[in-house]
Amino acid sequence: MAFYRCDKCNLTWQYPIKKCPHCFNALTEQKGKQARVIAVSRVGIPTLLHPITPYNVLLLQDENNNVQVQKTFKEYEVGVEYQIDSVLDPGAVALWKVKYDWREAIDKVFSLLGGLKIDGSKKILLLPAASAASHYYFRDNTSPQFFEAILEYLLESGAKLDNITVGAQSFGDISIGAIAQKSGLLEICVKHGIEPKDLSTSTFEKRGEFEIAKDALDADLILNLAMLKVGQISAARNLFKILKKENLLSLKYLEAEADVVKSFKEIEGKTITAADGEVTQRSNKITSFTGVVLAGRDPLNVDLVFNEIAKANRMPGIFKALDLKLEKIPVVGRTVQEAQYQAEFF
Repeated sequence: MAFYRCDKCNLTWQYPIKKCPHCFNALTEQKGKQARVIAVSRVGIPTLLHPITPYNVLLLQDENNNVQVQKTFKEYEVGVEYQIDSVLDPGAVALWKVKYDWREAIDKVFSLLGGLKIDGSKKILLLPAASAASHYYFRDNTSPQFFEAILEYLLESGAKLDNITVGAQSFGDISIGAIAQKSGLLEICVKHGIEPKDLSTSTFEKRGEFEIAKDALDADLILNLAMLKVGQISAARNLFKILKKENLLSLKYLEAEADVVKSFKEIEGKTITAADGEVTQRSNKITSFTGVVLAGRDPLNVDLVFNEIAKANRMPGIFKALDLKLEKIPVVGRTVQEAQYQAEFF
């Protein structure tokens, strides 16, 4: 849990603000490492965002005496320690609710997967979702807030700017430059002194029937920054951006997407999907608040867990084709049931 304290006014906020609203003094961030249950309330009345009842609301207090609430379907007694262990299973998906602070949520999902081992020499490729020349609030692309929080996490963890590559390419008629500028992603790159790369200009190497960007093959870590969308496999499709456009289009014409997913085997072990799911598109492209962030080594598992959370009216057929089932996926952090609600009503 992260809180922000004014040492002058002796006041604390859970919102990620920089200065005290009362005296304008710089706030000190307090990160709790332990928490215990100090109260439990059982809720039996359903709401739009919490339709499944009954559930418990815990009042948690950390070692700094800061307090926050947490929803759970598990039973807890007052006085016990609240703890969630990480899972190292390669198919695991970390799920967490975004509470005001993207940095805290991103740090949490990575830690739930065992953490990212980052040092100054590690070459990192960031793949933000960039598919349409639209403003961030349409949620066609990775949101600038999520993208910047990822960059800040990497830099604070020891990554060097010189070893971070931000890459994307357009599979449509609009240039990736126009998409990056309209979406606000280019502004974040400029702010941090990063020159984004159009992966269509990259060198591609033939690996079996796939042509893969050398930037992806040479990277030590690939972060797939997906923008989740209800009823789609947006996390998996964003990873297709490491393939040569002409190669991908020919493969999709001849084969199903389930076969194209096989290209992920070439970068297996160094790819992690970190997915933006705070506000997402429904199948009719109207946005809906889902309030989650997900992470996992298998992008299709991330897509499946998210579609179960949003209770998609139509599940992508690839899940059935590959026999992917929710009960086979270890979900860590929050449960699907805790975050689940009907995002689509028609």
